[in-house]
Amino acid sequence: MPRKVFDLHLEEMHTDLLRMGSMVEKQIFQCIESLVNHDIQLAQSVIDNDDIIDDMQKEIENKAIKLIAMQQPLAVDLRNIFTATKIVTDLERIADHAVDIAKITKRLNTDKYIKPLIDIPKMANIVKEMLKVSLDAYIKGDIDCAYDICKKDDEIDAIYKQIFSEFLLMMMENPKTINQITQFLFVCKYLERIADHTTNICEWTIYLVTGEQIDLNE
Repeated sequence: MPRKVFDLHLEEMHTDLLRMGSMVEKQIFQCIESLVNHDIQLAQSVIDNDDIIDDMQKEIENKAIKLIAMQQPLAVDLRNIFTATKIVTDLERIADHAVDIAKITKRLNTDKYIKPLIDIPKMANIVKEMLKVSLDAYIKGDIDCAYDICKKDDEIDAIYKQIFSEFLLMMMENPKTINQITQFLFVCKYLERIADHTTNICEWTIYLVTGEQIDLNE
């Protein structure tokens, strides 16, 4: 495969990755919208779209294999291809957590919420922005931005602890709320895991640029 053609295929793979990332961002937004508004149809749409995201992951991974098979890539090319496959794995797992939240929307369909949902959407907005910026950092090879995004993970952890404490107090005061609050705590945990996967994307960006594998989830 001539080098120019190889570069075109590599660029196409990056474009596919960004398209997948954009769809995953949309899944995060819609799963929280469905939860806040008791929108069962929107929740089902998130669940149904998961197959599309799974197919996107497989397609990108197949393109990566073909790129390696059709030309003996340089070391920097291999790092580029390897990083892309790792990032799409994290994107697929993020999408899985969006589906988990959509399933909770369906589970709570007939419940009247014990309080307006304020902190959960706030948490989700931070996570969604983290994902968007982490993908921008990947495309630009901006490791300073990648490090900055990871600091947001501490903010997510702090919100989770605040929500957990508040909900724990509510459960102690009224045991009838336990089932619903448990579901909300699952939502928060899924959002926290999404933030962790976003941090993974930042780690892969740093690896792509520097060749150094680091752990920012400590």
